[in-house]
Amino acid sequence: MRKIDCFIPFAGIAQVEKTVKNLQETGSVSSIYLLAAPDVTETLPGCETLHVPPIQSAAAIKAIAGHTQAEYTLLYTKYTTLEPGMFSLERMIHIAQDSDAGMVYADRYQVKEGRQTNAPVIDYQFGSLRDDFDFGSVLLFRTDAFLEAASHIKEDRYQFAGLYDLRLKLSQKETLVHINEYLYSEIEDDTRKSGEKIFDYVDPKNRDRQIEMEKACTEHLKEIGGYLAPEFKQIEFSAGNFRYEASVIIPVRNRIRTIRDAIHSVLKQKTDFKFNLIIIDNHSTDGTTEAINEFKSDERLIHIIPRRNDLGIGGCWNMGVHHPECGKFAVQLDSDDVYKDENTLSTMVRAFYEQNCAMVVGTYMMTDFNMNMIAPGIIDHKEWTPENGRNNALRINGLGAPRAFYTPVLREVKVPNTSYGEDYALGLNFSRHYQIGRVYDVVYLCRRWDDNSDASLDIVKMNGHNLYKDRIRTWELQARVAMNKKE
Repeated sequence: MRKIDCFIPFAGIAQVEKTVKNLQETGSVSSIYLLAAPDVTETLPGCETLHVPPIQSAAAIKAIAGHTQAEYTLLYTKYTTLEPGMFSLERMIHIAQDSDAGMVYADRYQVKEGRQTNAPVIDYQFGSLRDDFDFGSVLLFRTDAFLEAASHIKEDRYQFAGLYDLRLKLSQKETLVHINEYLYSEIEDDTRKSGEKIFDYVDPKNRDRQIEMEKACTEHLKEIGGYLAPEFKQIEFSAGNFRYEASVIIPVRNRIRTIRDAIHSVLKQKTDFKFNLIIIDNHSTDGTTEAINEFKSDERLIHIIPRRNDLGIGGCWNMGVHHPECGKFAVQLDSDDVYKDENTLSTMVRAFYEQNCAMVVGTYMMTDFNMNMIAPGIIDHKEWTPENGRNNALRINGLGAPRAFYTPVLREVKVPNTSYGEDYALGLNFSRHYQIGRVYDVVYLCRRWDDNSDASLDIVKMNGHNLYKDRIRTWELQARVAMNKKE
């Protein structure tokens, strides 16, 4: 039964001793290799130490490929203690054999501050291209599949994207199977709320990492036929007969503490064109409706209360965009947020003409409720480049803000009637054919506070959101592959 070679990050004996003992006691392990930085001098009897860069690097993956000899290869990616469940490694081997998977991964328990909680993961699919996809910390590979994928990693200088590149290469020929059983426990030391984690991927200090991930993802898209060259449809901006040049769209439900600020930030805009504000008030019950009515003397404000009761944020957007008074360009403003100053609307509209694009993505600054800047600060989404943005969009988990759309195209595409990921679906769809314009000046303030919809999500809701976004990616990637085959 000793069919597994294990590879574990190693910072010292105290850190790995219990994990090693737990693995040895399973009876399934052939050899254990400790992945150590060059300055680590400690050794542990019964284990071989490999001095390599971090496990996410290409060099570490190549080193593992050069040492693994058992039928299966296990990577543990955390420095905290791993406790395999009873017969769990045998179970993982069993499922790997039955499904002929190149890799299996499983649900797990997390121990946070001494308390055990369930930490399920989600199924991997064709569009699961996020580099931060959560597999858990235990990855079990069929060794021949691991070696084949590792042999195609071309960029030996990857410091951050080696493990990501490995699983992309693996997915081209093998299935990655989720075992929805709780097979191990891990110590979790990141105790931040969901709302504090979601911007990690756009933190400016991670820019080097992002560039590597983009390179690996772009290569993968080329290899599977999903890459799109930077060739775009041109737009004349002459469709329709619009009374207004632009409309700001605000869907809102129960935002009495922020809606007045949002409205003020729109009505104070200075432009040389006509604009209006369309608020879709989705049956608020906290005084938001009355707060909006305080502005009814301003003829630019259109206050809609839907007759329907089945609208999410996307459905509210559809109501606003299909209103006969909607302008040529529809510009987003969340009811929590505000425009930075009186020039935001002009800046966003001007970008459409200057860059000939069907959608514009701006730059925002993270603030607290009182508009003071908080980490990670300015979010400019530099991955949205004219050259490769629409390919890299399949990897990232958000688009930036504010978002603005050429209304005739948006009316044709329509917004998914959801309250999460609807903007991301639009960005992918628009970018399939059209250029996405960029504004790199800060034009938007994104307020983070306890009542944000994503401030503190439990893992089930987070998984539901991520599964939906992966599904959006899958549909988009399938469409792009099919489109390339026709050309």
